[in-house]
Amino acid sequence: MKSKRFLRRVGIEVLGWTLVVVGLAALVLPGPGLLCLFAGLAVLSQQYEWAERRLRPVEVMALKSAAQGVETWPRIVASCIGALAIGAVGIVWGIRPDVPGWWPLAERWWLPGGWGTGATLIASSLMALALIVYSYKRFHGLSEEEAEMMAERLAKGETSS
Repeated sequence: MKSKRFLRRVGIEVLGWTLVVVGLAALVLPGPGLLCLFAGLAVLSQQYEWAERRLRPVEVMALKSAAQGVETWPRIVASCIGALAIGAVGIVWGIRPDVPGWWPLAERWWLPGGWGTGATLIASSLMALALIVYSYKRFHGLSEEEAEMMAERLAKGETSS
């Protein structure tokens, strides 16, 4: 019994911290940073009170960002183009075209990772497109104040009308 609890705790720790680190990295790199950070805190909140306290503010911030991302059509179009561009880069990365003549480094530094890296970029692209659709359905057409209030209600677990 003790070993089962220990393994569960270690699994929660590893998964939670991995998601937190990936989320922090994805805040500045392509990928769903706030989503991964929220997921990591949600996992860690099963073990730690400090993670539970930080869970709601991150969720509210993520939902507010989602609402802001679909306020105007230029933002929606730019978000879709950005998500599709990340997917295109992932495909190119996986295919690994020949090293161009202008590349200043050794050949081994040209698109390292191959399909492993390309697949994560493609997955990030698909997640971003899905989140754009979710955000559009949930928040588009609302005023900034209405979107912010709805984001806070959703974060608290209240249903919206």
